Amino acid sequence: MIPEIEKKMGIELYSTHTEGIGGVLRQEPEDFIVKEITNREEGDSGKHLILELTKTNWDMHHLVRDMSRKLGISQKRIGFAGTKDKRAKTTQKISIYDVSEEDIENFYLKDVNLKVIGRSNRSIGLGDLYGNEFIITARDIDIKSDELNKTLEATTKEIDEYGGVPNFFGVQRFGAVRPVTHLVGEQLLRGDAEKAALIYIAKSFPDEIDDVKQVRNFVWETKDFAEGLKTYPLRLRYERAMMHYLVENPGDYAGSFSVLSPNIRKMFIHAYQSYVFNRIICERIEKGLPLNVASSGDIICFRNKEGLPDTTKMQAATDENVDGMNNLLKRDRAFITAPLVGYESEFAAGTPGELEKNVFHETEMSQESFRMKTIPDLASKGLRREILLHCKPEFVTAEDELNPGKSKVTLTFSLPKGSYATTVLREYMKTDPLKMS
Repeated sequence: MIPEIEKKMGIELYSTHTEGIGGVLRQEPEDFIVKEITNREEGDSGKHLILELTKTNWDMHHLVRDMSRKLGISQKRIGFAGTKDKRAKTTQKISIYDVSEEDIENFYLKDVNLKVIGRSNRSIGLGDLYGNEFIITARDIDIKSDELNKTLEATTKEIDEYGGVPNFFGVQRFGAVRPVTHLVGEQLLRGDAEKAALIYIAKSFPDEIDDVKQVRNFVWETKDFAEGLKTYPLRLRYERAMMHYLVENPGDYAGSFSVLSPNIRKMFIHAYQSYVFNRIICERIEKGLPLNVASSGDIICFRNKEGLPDTTKMQAATDENVDGMNNLLKRDRAFITAPLVGYESEFAAGTPGELEKNVFHETEMSQESFRMKTIPDLASKGLRREILLHCKPEFVTAEDELNPGKSKVTLTFSLPKGSYATTVLREYMKTDPLKMS
């Protein structure tokens, strides 16, 4: 059974047919280890000091804020390639503009380690990585060793035969406890900024804390934002910022989104695109179109020199070239794509294209909606993304020392940037996403 929360995100199936092992992730932060696979080489000169950052149980944006305060510098002087998970132990490169090695020697924050590795004339920015290596332990598994190993072996075999797992956008894209981002994006695209703002500020979900549900429900029913500011917990700072704006600017729901950072605002549109993308992958599988074998009409992208999908170089599969395309797919030199729909998106041709168009038409959204005429900075041209996530997980099982009488498994695998470890883990665990968040 697919959890209802995943269905709300457009994920309606598993690609493997084995029983799930259950279990929970992140019982300890060290159960979720992430190491960045970098695409940079550093020198010994330049204004940017390059460091290896290892952090445990830190949100990246909070860490950058606290680091800047400790060092007495602007947050803008700290660069990084990816945010990584919070409840995890993560290692990655960062750059800091115009600081000395001595400044770092005297730096201290709990559960943060900085190691100087070089200098550069170029800061580290988003995308300056190939991918990430994961070492993830699932605990509290109520299956004995022999049976657990058999199930893990069977799932791994299916993944290997398929060449990977569906490249779904995971719960992080939508929110595990409160999967709301794509719902906000949908209403913004439909031009209903009032409904979008109300969903973000006040739509409650069953897994939220009771007192939070109560204050959200009150504002949902009354639109009394002044009262909401008195009752909303301080930690709900984005919702509070929007309500404060609406108290001062009654009825300007589109304007209320201006108090959020550009990245957060764009996240709403991206999440809706991700929801439709997930549905397209599911529909493809349900209709018997494989993710690892091209059909005439599919749009294929090619592997770049780093081994990653390059969606700037694409070609349509035709009756004449489809055999050659599939030869490249078998050798991991090409990837079938599906659209993250925007106003300039082109759908595939043939059967794959009909499928893509049908899923999009079912949403009753138009491509022109993505021009976002009321909030132009949220406009999205759209792009295409590979539909199969290549991975080769390895696993080791043991008794779970934190949960006597239970088992644990540690899975190791690498993924390209922009993909989700939980997309792989869900095929093994087949459990509630809240136990994986």
